[in-house]
Amino acid sequence: HGKAFEALKDTGEVVIWGDREMAGRLAAGMTPITGNEYAGVGRYCEAFAALTVAGEVVAWGEELHGGDSSAVADRLTAGVTSIT
Repeated sequence: HGKAFEALKDTGEVVIWGDREMAGRLAAGMTPITGNEYAGVGRYCEAFAALTVAGEVVAWGEELHGGDSSAVADRLTAGVTSIT
């Protein structure tokens, strides 16, 4: 905990920083988290998720803690209202 951080700006942009090994970067091949309007961000250990205003979830970080959402990716493309 505490080695990587995320911030949600009033513009809807998510900014991430910190230890690259502790989720302070996006996974290879991920869509950048800028360019969308985000409504919320969540964190569990070294994994993060961001919710767009369109209801899509973008996840990154330690896959063992939820940073790899590929198993449910088809269910996270629209209609999500919150992340916890």
